Amino acid sequence: MKVAIFGAGTMGRGIAQVFAANGHTALMYASSIASAQRHKEQLDASLQKRVAKGKMSQGTKDALMANVLVEEESAAADADLVIECIAEEMGPKKELFHRLDELCKPETVFASNTSSLSITEMGNGLKHPLIGMHFFNPVPSMKLIEVIRGVNTPQETFDFVYKLAQDIGKEPVEVAEGPGFVVNKLLIPMINDAIGLVESGTASVEDIDKAMRLGANHPMGPLALGDFIGLDICLAIMNTLYDETGDSKYRPALLLKKMVRGGKLGQKLRVVGRIVPVGSRVARREDPRRAVQGVHLQTGVVGEHRHKAPQRLPCRRTRRPGLDAGVALEAVGVLGRI
Repeated sequence: MKVAIFGAGTMGRGIAQVFAANGHTALMYASSIASAQRHKEQLDASLQKRVAKGKMSQGTKDALMANVLVEEESAAADADLVIECIAEEMGPKKELFHRLDELCKPETVFASNTSSLSITEMGNGLKHPLIGMHFFNPVPSMKLIEVIRGVNTPQETFDFVYKLAQDIGKEPVEVAEGPGFVVNKLLIPMINDAIGLVESGTASVEDIDKAMRLGANHPMGPLALGDFIGLDICLAIMNTLYDETGDSKYRPALLLKKMVRGGKLGQKLRVVGRIVPVGSRVARREDPRRAVQGVHLQTGVVGEHRHKAPQRLPCRRTRRPGLDAGVALEAVGVLGRI
């Protein structure tokens, strides 16, 4: 099967890797051919490191990369599936799909990796069927895919994508359209509330995370998780929830908006078969089935206050209920020093 993936960042590279590893042709698209080629080279380099460490054979790596192609947009005309994972903004997503609507063969299925936006609105005016296919980060190791029906999503499109998710080794869940779907509608407001607790002075960043790790058995505190996801992403989802529902419980915390306006976005991570926190020394595993989620307390912190002498935290790897068996946590950190 030929899959055209538009957006070659963290999610796009991960999606391309998963499809290529399962024998499908994955076309990678970015803002330009040169940019897409650089992302492909990054993926190749990360997999080569796995080969060097004995985590993957050279033959397996070469076969996978042979399935990852960078071509002109016109090559997507005969794609069986198009997946978009560009910026979480309705306008650019609709513009992309309307352009591809004129290019792709009638049988092509359109899918969006949106984390919160309306599939129905995104698909309005398209001749091709549209469905939500929401992967989770890091794509190679996280098993879940939310399969989201829009109002006009045909049953055969849903059946095709649901089975395809299973065929590539994922666990799909059926979701009717609603802002934030399932995971983010539950998860992101919790992060927002945790930021609100910091803002009100109810508890410190460290103690909020500690309370949820030890009291609710969460593998990572909500503020550390917000740091990991990126505060800009959290704010975008909260805005969608609030705009769509009008419910004040989804109003973004003022501190969250302030941090994003100031460019304090959190521990931005790159995933190319692994997770590497920017500026830190955690996360050394290359095997996407054993990706390491790492966040440092003292590096890349968000906020105004920073410790003068960063400390090297003792690294502890934990396995927690509900966390994918292939994912470990190292040196769980916090959203930031606020």
